[in-house]
Amino acid sequence: MENQEEAPAQPRSSGRRRVLIASVAGCAVLGGVLMLLPWERTATRAPGPAPGAQALTAVTAGVPAALPDLAALIDERTSYLRAHPRDALSWAVLGSAYVEQGRRTADPAYYPRADKALRTSLKVAAKGNIEALGGLAALANARRDFRAARTWAEAARKLEPGRWTTYPLLIDAYTGLGDYKAADAALERLMDLRSGPAVKARAAAVYRDRGRREDAAAHLADAAAGAEAPAEQAAYLERAGQLAWERGDREDALRHFQEAVRIDPDQRAALAGQGRALAALGRTTEALNAYRMALSKQPCPQYALELGELYESLRLGQAARVQYDLLRERVRSAAVGGADEELVLGQFEADHGDPRAAVRRLRAEWARQPGIAVADALGWALHRAGRHEEALRFAVTATDRAKGGGVRSALYMYHRGMIERELDRHGPARRHLEEALRINPYFSAVRVRAARAALAALGEPSVEKVPENW
Repeated sequence: MENQEEAPAQPRSSGRRRVLIASVAGCAVLGGVLMLLPWERTATRAPGPAPGAQALTAVTAGVPAALPDLAALIDERTSYLRAHPRDALSWAVLGSAYVEQGRRTADPAYYPRADKALRTSLKVAAKGNIEALGGLAALANARRDFRAARTWAEAARKLEPGRWTTYPLLIDAYTGLGDYKAADAALERLMDLRSGPAVKARAAAVYRDRGRREDAAAHLADAAAGAEAPAEQAAYLERAGQLAWERGDREDALRHFQEAVRIDPDQRAALAGQGRALAALGRTTEALNAYRMALSKQPCPQYALELGELYESLRLGQAARVQYDLLRERVRSAAVGGADEELVLGQFEADHGDPRAAVRRLRAEWARQPGIAVADALGWALHRAGRHEEALRFAVTATDRAKGGGVRSALYMYHRGMIERELDRHGPARRHLEEALRINPYFSAVRVRAARAALAALGEPSVEKVPENW
């Protein structure tokens, strides 16, 4: 119990295990054919590890853990530390478990507990305590404090350059800070040190951000097929569903989200994903129920924003305002727990509140961590506040591959096209609005209608003024 080597190894299941593998062929990013493959049967049934041991294996390897297992691990370590308060490793494990619990439940109240446990670990054993350094980096990433995450993770890397679990933390931090070259280098080093499902899933996230959808989809399919624990497999299926959603494949996205929830009922991100896909399929009642279920266990501000906008598209203004009030309350709670939700609050204010307040918030966010998502949000807020020329500079940053904006986002392209239309740059506006609808024709009920209306108003390209020798 005192150290991670004592955790029992997790055996393979003796029954048939269902794994979802997406076929990738031709121009398809992730096919819709789902295959269920059995594991080889074993002659004897080995006892499964205790829930706390399962969570310990996941937490120390930096992979998703099941919520009941996390609760068991937290109770176990808390009880143990009452009798052994000088065990630095157990303090680090407890802190890392709190980080994962907070991330999975979207409850920022776990983060101060994580911080206290991890700093206690450093106080007990400051020298060579790479477990606490990694836990603090994970905590900072969960709080969206990417500068602090970079500091802690780089300290861990300096201490032990060959420890593979440090590199996913670095990738998250560098990506949040807009340092994509450093993120690519960290991924390359990670893949030199380790293979397996967790590494493939991490590579898929980087490939997705670079616009390499086929590579991302293939790596996620492999990660889901090779995952050892249900919570881990469900997390990778949810990401595959999100990738399918981003390319406009509603049915394939829904299948992945549903399978993720079947495997792990606590996979609330997949429930919110079902809400997106079902709304795009016109199954509105089911979509509302999926969002409500997701929010009941994981009241993430982003889900509240999406559900509020769905209500608005249905002309249910009062219901939308309830969700927007929930969003504000969750952002305030996050701040108390040391978490930064200014990005989603700025996105909300730009479209549904005070665009000038959104600009102030998002400028400060850009100064702290200039990632692509912040560039897009700030550009749109500036546009909504009437500052279109400045807005376009940020919209270009969010969509220009040379500036790091390689992710193929329908929303980002829509924002850029609408800003260009306001500036009477009709050709680029038409091109980017059309691109938004090609990437995902269902990315937002309200915004898709606005994009189509803007394209209709722009009309077809004119050739009257083209020189004869063009």
